[in-house]
Amino acid sequence: MRREILTVGSPGLRIVASHVPNVGDATVVADAIALRDTLRAFRDEHGFGRAIAATQIGIARRMIGLALPDWPEVIVNPEIVWTSVCRITLWDDCMCFPDMLVRVERHASISLRFVDLAGRLHLRERLSPDVSELMQHEIDHLDGVLSFDRAVGANPFVHRRVFENEREAFARDVDHFTQPV
Repeated sequence: MRREILTVGSPGLRIVASHVPNVGDATVVADAIALRDTLRAFRDEHGFGRAIAATQIGIARRMIGLALPDWPEVIVNPEIVWTSVCRITLWDDCMCFPDMLVRVERHASISLRFVDLAGRLHLRERLSPDVSELMQHEIDHLDGVLSFDRAVGANPFVHRRVFENEREAFARDVDHFTQPV
């Protein structure tokens, strides 16, 4: 059950998602399926995309769909419980503006607590920079914050075509360079 992804400027992207009290609720399960299907369809169409926040498809619940090895397909009520002191700059991409990248600053590592759809509590500690930046990005979406709000430095926006043609130059412009997947 694929849903349309909201684009930048959509008021729904500014909504703060609500805590999910019961992961077994039928509407929560249906929303999880929509997240999974929308993420798969986006990846098929655009060739990238590791995660999607529920708010990106108009669902005001604290849920994130994932396409990461060794992670559940959907996590619920994600909460950052630790952040590294070290911060890094990187080029951030987003399904809400797939033709653009934004230079942002994020914590180099975080620890994350969440629930899976079976109701099990998980703690993933000291995540890699790639997964840390991704989770910070998605949790920002759940809080109504976009990458554009976190833009740093001179000329922090770049069109994807320009970025792809000059990857090495853009890689030198940040502390961490995530390979799109």
